[in-house]
Amino acid sequence: MNNSGSTGGTQSMRRALGLLRVLAQHQEEGIDLQGVMAETGLERSTAHRLLACLLEEQFAERDAKTRRYRLGVDSMQLGFAALRRTPLLDALRPFAQKLARLSGDTVFLVIRQGDYALCLLREAGSFPVKVFTIDQGERRLLGVGAGGLALMATLPDEEIAALYARHSASYAQIGASSAALMKSVRQARASGYSEIVDTITPGVSGVGVAFRVSELTWVAFSFGAISSRLDAPRRAQMGALLHAECQAWAHDYLEK
Repeated sequence: MNNSGSTGGTQSMRRALGLLRVLAQHQEEGIDLQGVMAETGLERSTAHRLLACLLEEQFAERDAKTRRYRLGVDSMQLGFAALRRTPLLDALRPFAQKLARLSGDTVFLVIRQGDYALCLLREAGSFPVKVFTIDQGERRLLGVGAGGLALMATLPDEEIAALYARHSASYAQIGASSAALMKSVRQARASGYSEIVDTITPGVSGVGVAFRVSELTWVAFSFGAISSRLDAPRRAQMGALLHAECQAWAHDYLEK
């Protein structure tokens, strides 16, 4: 049996999937053809042919003014469909329930979606006063909320600066200056967990930890509680607990 056609088809598929990953990494600012060639190692004709196919099938789009490429509508629809039921989400759900039992507080799971953090799960703990500051399926800018701040802390400083510039008006509305965000980011990097105190919802505090679940994907868990329950000593205690639990879970998951 001649496998040359199969091999060629597999190679084309791998190239197309690699190209989609590159577009995903540059979803906010877009990427031009030269950038695609540099990051994928594809020749100009091959990169152009694959991009043309993705454009035709609406898995990519190109800005007419900047000539930069991004993921298209159909790529996003696949992503949204996958988030409704995935092996990753199935694996994370019992872990979220465990964290809720350990802490007694509300547990939130968010995933990075471009400049935003999308809430995938929310689990209530046993403490009588519940904190539901974000609903499943809702998204917020990175840096807003403990989970979003933990995700922001994984980014290079220059990327954070560019992100802030793109959404400066929205950050200003919640009183988040660039300097204040960077201070919180540096604290999160140093301690291993993020902290928010009365910044989004008065009387509510939280701690968050981000970790990688694939080459491109970061998620974050956070605890949320009323500030009188989550005071400074308990934030340190719960931040350390969350960091240890998330690191252990991620290690086991990535080793499978």
